[in-house]
Amino acid sequence: MPTDWPAAYLDGETAIRHRAIVRLMREGLEVTPAGGRTRLWPYAQVRQTQGAYAGEEVRLEHGGQMPEVLVVRDLRFLQSLHELAPEFSRRFHNPARRGRRLQLTAVAAGAVIGLSAMMYLWGIPLLAAQVALRVPVAWEEQLGKGVVDHVASPARRCRDPQLVAAIDTILGRLTAAAPRSPYTLRVYVVDMPIVNAFAAPSGSVVIFRGLLQRTDSPEQLAGVLAHELQHVLQRHSTRAIVQHASSGLLIAALTGDVTGPLAYGLEAARVLGHFRYSREAETEADTEGLKMLLAARVDPAGMIAFFEPPKDTADKHEESAADKYLSSHPSDRDRKATLTALVSRHPTQSVTLLPGENWRELRYACGAPGTSLQESPR
Repeated sequence: MPTDWPAAYLDGETAIRHRAIVRLMREGLEVTPAGGRTRLWPYAQVRQTQGAYAGEEVRLEHGGQMPEVLVVRDLRFLQSLHELAPEFSRRFHNPARRGRRLQLTAVAAGAVIGLSAMMYLWGIPLLAAQVALRVPVAWEEQLGKGVVDHVASPARRCRDPQLVAAIDTILGRLTAAAPRSPYTLRVYVVDMPIVNAFAAPSGSVVIFRGLLQRTDSPEQLAGVLAHELQHVLQRHSTRAIVQHASSGLLIAALTGDVTGPLAYGLEAARVLGHFRYSREAETEADTEGLKMLLAARVDPAGMIAFFEPPKDTADKHEESAADKYLSSHPSDRDRKATLTALVSRHPTQSVTLLPGENWRELRYACGAPGTSLQESPR
C-alpha cells in the first residue's frame, strides 16, 4: 500500500499551486511542499470538499476562512487512506465505495419505509385503540354533539310523531336487555335520500331517509340500529376519529379538553363520512349487534337479510336493498355465514316488533312536509 502521493498544494494566501508530496500517516497527513517545510494535518481537522464522485480530483482543506488546500489526482489515494486509517474513513468519501454506500442507503430507506408502513398499519391503530379507551365520556359527548349538529341539524331531521314512537320503541327494545353503558343512546333520522347510516361518538346514531325506506320491516331497521349501536358501545367511532383526525383532536382526547371537540365537530363528521371501519370492527359490530337482537328477542332474520350480499341479477344496474349502505362495509358471504351460525347456536323465540303497525307507511312518513323525528334518549 503506497503512502506517498504527488499532490498540488495551495497555502491559502495565494492562488499559486505548489508541487507537494503528501504522506499518509496513522493520525493525519504529512504535507511537504516543494522547497517548503513539512506540516501535519490531523485527519480530524481535514475537510474533503471534492472527490466523492468518480472522475473528480480529491480536494482536501485544512484551516479556517482561508484554508490550505491539497489536490490529489490519483483516486487510489483515498483507498490507501481508508486502509491505513479506517477509524477516519467516514470523513473521506471514496467513489470506489459509492456503490456500497448506495446499497446501504437503499437498505436504510427500505427499512424506514417498512417501519413507517408497520406504524401506519398496526402502530397507529393500536395507539388509537388505547387512547379511545381512555378519553372521557364528556369529551365523547361534546364531540358527538358536534358531529350531529353538523350532519343532523334540527332543520334536517324528520318530524312525524308515529315514526318518532316507532323508532323509540325499537330503540327501547334493543337497549332494555343490553348491559348498562355510560352513553345516552339516541337515534336521528335525517330527511335525505342517502342510503346510509353511521354512529357518532357517545351514543348518537344517524340514519338517512334513503336507508329507512329501503328496509322491509322494523326488524331490518333494528338490525341496522343494533349494528351501528355496537360501533358506539365498542368505541369504534371514537377510535376512528382519534386515528384519522388531526393531531389537535388527538391532543384534545389525551387532555380531556371538553371545549376543543366542539370546534372539531366538522372535522370529525368528515372523518366518519369517509371512514371505513376495519374488518375486525365490522365483524365485532355484526356479532355483538346480533347478540343485542337476540337478547331483545328481535327476529335476527331481518338483520341477516339486510346485510346479505347482493345477489346476481339480470339487470346489472339494479341495486339490492342495501347496496349503497353495504358499499362502505366489507361485504362478503362469510359475513352472512357467521351470523347464521351464531343464530343457530342461540335459538331464541322472537317477539314481533311494532305489531299492528303498517311499516310500509311508516318508513315513508319521513320526507312528508311538516314531519318530525325527535331524539330518542335511553
